[in-house]
Amino acid sequence: MLAPGLSMRRALEKFAAVQMVDVHIPTTDQRELCLTRHTQPEPDLKPPLDRLKLTLPAQPPPKITTAQAAAANSL
Repeated sequence: MLAPGLSMRRALEKFAAVQMVDVHIPTTDQRELCLTRHTQPEPDLKPPLDRLKLTLPAQPPPKITTAQAAAANSL
C-alpha cells in the first residue's frame, strides 16, 4: 500500500492543498521583495509522490523590484 489510511479522494485533496504563492514584502527604501514559494505537502503525501516519481520544483530566488514598477505591472 502506498499510503496506509489515505483514500484516493483524500490524496487528491492533499495534492490540491500544495499551492504556489507569491509573497510581496515592501521594504523601507520603496522597493518590494517578491518571494514565489510553494507550500510543503503533508508528510503522508510523500509515499505517493515518491511512487509517482514526482518532485516539487526548487524554490526560486527572491525578486526585488521598485514599488513604482510593481504598481505599473498591476494596472
